[in-house]
Amino acid sequence: MGLISNYNLRSMLVRKGTAIMTSMGIAMVVAVFVMTLSIAQGFRSTLVASGSPDNVIVMRKGATSENVSSVAKPQLALIETFPQIARDASRLSLASPELVVIISLPRIADGQPANVPLRAVGPRAFEVRENLSIVEGRRFSPGTREINVGRLAVGRFAGLGLGSTVKFGSSTWNVVGIFEADDAAFESEVWGDVDLMLPAFQRNEYQSITAKLTDASAFESLAAAIDSDPRLQLTVRRERDYYAEQSQTMTTVIRVFGTFVTLILSIGAMFGAMNTMYAAVAYRTREVGTLRALGFSRSRIVIAFLVESVALALVGGIIGCVLALPVHGLSTGTTNMASFSEVAFKFRIKPALLLAGLAFSAVMGAAGGLLPALRAARIPVSRALREI
Repeated sequence: MGLISNYNLRSMLVRKGTAIMTSMGIAMVVAVFVMTLSIAQGFRSTLVASGSPDNVIVMRKGATSENVSSVAKPQLALIETFPQIARDASRLSLASPELVVIISLPRIADGQPANVPLRAVGPRAFEVRENLSIVEGRRFSPGTREINVGRLAVGRFAGLGLGSTVKFGSSTWNVVGIFEADDAAFESEVWGDVDLMLPAFQRNEYQSITAKLTDASAFESLAAAIDSDPRLQLTVRRERDYYAEQSQTMTTVIRVFGTFVTLILSIGAMFGAMNTMYAAVAYRTREVGTLRALGFSRSRIVIAFLVESVALALVGGIIGCVLALPVHGLSTGTTNMASFSEVAFKFRIKPALLLAGLAFSAVMGAAGGLLPALRAARIPVSRALREI
């Protein structure tokens, strides 16, 4: 370790110019790597946060999302009778029949039309989803053409401010409240009364029912009861599992694209590290020969130069992680491939992602330093000493 600490690592300070250039090249790659994966992390976190462990979502058998599901109105009354469904103080079941459709509104940023998710909900939807809270205005009144809008939707789509009016479904609707939902996907949605929105969109069936369980452990018995009832051709899923699956397609696309771009950039960074280390070996031929003459083995020479390369890369990795941190918490949006609607979300940079960035920088450093390290170890002692 004395060789590594006293010789190789100190040599980085002597070659400040090349060391800084190599570190910054790796820093750029790590910053892109972390920021790209933070998009996937933010998108997945937003959808997963939409689900509660105590909630279930009931849909038609075989349906993969609410958009392609249907639940007949009489089936709602049957679902509400199951003892596994929680009830409020008035003994009314905490179940919300819902309809999800897409409306077109212009984006504030560029004025281009976007697919905005509209969720028509039952009168106890806010009690079913306890993470929702009104931050401006009030809840919409059932039986009126009033709507509530998610906080992120207000900042992303035009015409959704408190007190404004919006026309869709052949009717005009008044925005009377803005809500938050702990950064869940609901903050990208518009909410209104399901009994009014069904005829407005010429629908006569719900698409799903979201209900609160008496206890999370009641899921299995509820699923068995619904599956065994011949009057219900429905299936039940945990709400959190449902939203996690809805995020898989888009998350995979983002990660694959990000990994592809990062790998291309990393090739250039590894060549940069390799050139730096080759130059270091050529500059220190006499020193390597002296070390070999003093009894240091070839394996120790290889390890020493590899550690130097990895240390140089880790410096770049730390800088790259710092450069990526400012995007944490920034809002952006993309189309959810599962619902074909736009979802606003925030960049999420978690400690595990930063550690992955550092590990990636170390791999680039090791890959870029391996060949120069082997070359240093193979320098004949006699040739190196003749250069003194």
